[in-house]
Amino acid sequence: MRGKAVILVIVAFTIVVSAAILLQNPEDETGLKVFSSSDEFREFLSKYSGGVVTYPLYTLAVEKSISGEGVATPTPAPTPELSVERHSQTNVQVVGIDEPDIVKTDGKHIFVSKTSYHYIQPRIMPPVKGETVAIAAFPPQNMSVEWKIDRAGNMLLHENILLLLTRDELRAYNIAEPEEIWKVELNGSLIDARLYDGKVYIVTSNAINPVDPCPIRPLSVNGKVYEIGCSRIYHPTMPVSVDTTYSVVTIDLESGRVEDSASFVGSAGYTVVYMSKNGIYVTYNAYTDPAKLAYDFVKENTDLVPDWVVERIEKLMNYDISSRAKSVEISVIMEQLMASLGKDERLKFENEYWNRWTDFQKKHAREIEKTYIAKFSLNLEPEGVGEVPGRLLNQFSLDEFEGYLRVATTVGGDENDLYVLDDDLKVVGSIKGFGLEERIYAVRFVGEKGYIVTFRQTDPFFVLDLSDPEKPKIAGELKIPGFSSYLHPISENLVLGIGKEDEYVKVSLFDVSNPENPTEIDRYTLREFWSDVLNNHHAFLLDKEHEIFFLPAVNGGYVFSYSGGEIGLVKAVSINAQRAIYINDYLYIIGIDRITAYDENTWEQVGEIEI
Repeated sequence: MRGKAVILVIVAFTIVVSAAILLQNPEDETGLKVFSSSDEFREFLSKYSGGVVTYPLYTLAVEKSISGEGVATPTPAPTPELSVERHSQTNVQVVGIDEPDIVKTDGKHIFVSKTSYHYIQPRIMPPVKGETVAIAAFPPQNMSVEWKIDRAGNMLLHENILLLLTRDELRAYNIAEPEEIWKVELNGSLIDARLYDGKVYIVTSNAINPVDPCPIRPLSVNGKVYEIGCSRIYHPTMPVSVDTTYSVVTIDLESGRVEDSASFVGSAGYTVVYMSKNGIYVTYNAYTDPAKLAYDFVKENTDLVPDWVVERIEKLMNYDISSRAKSVEISVIMEQLMASLGKDERLKFENEYWNRWTDFQKKHAREIEKTYIAKFSLNLEPEGVGEVPGRLLNQFSLDEFEGYLRVATTVGGDENDLYVLDDDLKVVGSIKGFGLEERIYAVRFVGEKGYIVTFRQTDPFFVLDLSDPEKPKIAGELKIPGFSSYLHPISENLVLGIGKEDEYVKVSLFDVSNPENPTEIDRYTLREFWSDVLNNHHAFLLDKEHEIFFLPAVNGGYVFSYSGGEIGLVKAVSINAQRAIYINDYLYIIGIDRITAYDENTWEQVGEIEI
């Protein structure tokens, strides 16, 4: 049994890591090449496909569901006709590019998507039931339910159209009726979506069919199947892992018509979508060729294994067979080695190997796991493919600024890197190995600056100077207890951090006016163990006019002031809060079964409705 365990360790990557491909085509400027036919696609798969690390996909599931039944109870007091001068938008990464969420507002209505789970019996995935409610929200004294849809999901809103998105479908409604305008059914899974200039950009994934790989059929529009032919399916001319096709599709929001589409092959690793006003980036993580990894290990440790093991693996590497087949053969070779050892020799070998393998992984961490980045224009023409070592935290790990892409990664779980890529996605600058023995918990890029939080014991808050893309550097560092998992710039010199310390939710206010000496000028610890803001930036709301921000938590919703560079709790509402929006000078706090409105000038309640 001990010998079998060591064999599994020795060929660990042959079991969980996908095969890699290496195609060189120096004439291809983008690093992407299309398949000419399904035969070429099949031939490609026969050489390079394999099992992959199956980390969960970042899908567009409903974030934290809202549930409950209720009847509208509007306050009957008459109010004069008022005009809407301002209203909040969903908190997004790039201003002007909307992201799906469970609450939306157009300044007159609040749209809330609520889900509830009904368990049939243990260990069975429960069916999801839900509804989307439209509330006439302004003025808040006369809130009322206008209509309900017997479906739930994340939402996008543009003019008079509300789009509901779930893992496997999109439905568009006219908010005045409401009536269904069009429907898109997905044959794979929805990864993420964006709304920009009246168009919806969706990213989907489909497992590759090795028998009939193309065309692929990622979706159907109003029952009509939409196909993407071989000539619009790209594969990188660099090492990637292959078992999945990712499709980027643009849909006209009014008609549901597919305007553009493109697909590329990759692996079903952790997927992140980032969109700027210049392009859309889709990333996934993958691992190096496991056979090559095993070969490199024995080459670096020739004193650990007999010469015949090195020679056989070296000979095997020259065979024109897939990496998967090579990995199987390496496993056989290692089984033979273990069988040739006596019990004492085997015990020594196991311990020696374990230590060396651990050191090998640390030494080659930047070669073992990488993030691949595919870039497409807003017309979905390929603009490049690149790679960086390590793994992304989330979409905030990416940021485009003046033709450069900044990428923050964690490498091997215990150190972190920052890379700057040019317009062709080639690395032109980097900072490697900061935050040792820690991993990234939060990232935010703002113009020529970047802010990164790493954590294990303390919370190093790094300020990055990115003014020279080819020579990025750490300008300053601050170490404080706890960590921040969401960073939000509230002015040029102030950055808000939301995180935890000693198991409680903590709010920190950082002064970054001197990048070389960032300081925590104020902090507030909530008697709460969790806030959705810790892993979902859509739950955060900032109202600059009143210098306040909102956090939902388990026991209630909290309104803080940051006026004068000090954090103060100005309002606590004891409902199970999910989100908050503002219309004019009224703050609406959306809970699981009600919406409560407050006057931001007095913080008195002015309206409430059950939903």
